[in-house]
Amino acid sequence: MESRTPSESKTILTDLVLPSETNPLNNLFGGELLARMDRAASIAARRHSRRIVVTASVNHVAFNKMIPLGSVVTVEAKISRAFKTSMEIFIDVWVEDRESGICSKANEAIYTFVAVDEQGQPVPVPQVVPESAQEKERYDAALRRKQLSLVLAGKIKPSEATELKALFT
Repeated sequence: MESRTPSESKTILTDLVLPSETNPLNNLFGGELLARMDRAASIAARRHSRRIVVTASVNHVAFNKMIPLGSVVTVEAKISRAFKTSMEIFIDVWVEDRESGICSKANEAIYTFVAVDEQGQPVPVPQVVPESAQEKERYDAALRRKQLSLVLAGKIKPSEATELKALFT
């Protein structure tokens, strides 16, 4: 199975924030943003694996900046690392300033997807070959995040989380 670069999975969704998608403060509902991020991550995972994909977990979400009614929002997703059947997708959310047109980062998230066959059984996915400095940083950090989640779930012993241990020794 050939490897792929994060840029091959890059997915960009741009849309407006409409009144029906806002809370009483006229900012985008967090759940609406989660759905947009899930769609972008799903497309990125599908592009990488070229398979049916399902959301396995939402590992991290940061709502750092409110996104007001009428804003132009861009959700950018791409694979940060692939494991046997799962893929970590890093998502950046950008908001465009109405007057200057300059985009600033509003939020970020990390989702995990699993590639499956037509019966819903996990199938192997191609490995990721990071290219840019940011892609390499996210690639390396993905293994630490996976090891941490495995330790917390009791699936591996802390002593087996070698990449995670290296942060503390």
